[in-house]
Amino acid sequence: MPANAMGGSFMAGTKTKATERTVADFISSVDHPVRRADAEALVPLFERISGEPATMWGPSIIGFGRYHYRYDSGHEGDMCRIGFSPRAAQLVFYIDSPASDALMERLGKHKRGKACLYVNKLADVNVAVLEQMIRAAWDDMAERYPA
Repeated sequence: MPANAMGGSFMAGTKTKATERTVADFISSVDHPVRRADAEALVPLFERISGEPATMWGPSIIGFGRYHYRYDSGHEGDMCRIGFSPRAAQLVFYIDSPASDALMERLGKHKRGKACLYVNKLADVNVAVLEQMIRAAWDDMAERYPA
């Protein structure tokens, strides 16, 4: 099964799309108080780096910017260029970039997935290094998918 733009697989059609829900409404609904506070701190950081307003993608991804992708299979769609989600178990960052690999050792406590970064709370990581990783991902996406 082919992979989608964020590393997951898809069956038919893209499920994650920009929605009309406000980011503030979503963040206020996050039950975990630390993840809610972390999300409130991350939105302005991502907005500053991207120059784009926060937008909800699907029910739980806070995304910044947009790009259009098309796979050899013919599947195509739109997705946020970078983003994060304050999930129940962890913060999930969608900031995949080869340039980030060199920064991982300095980041702090985290786990990596195929195209995601998992952090329990912002206090566990070096936010300056995280900022460098977000910027690298933004720049990488701009290069791979020019507007």
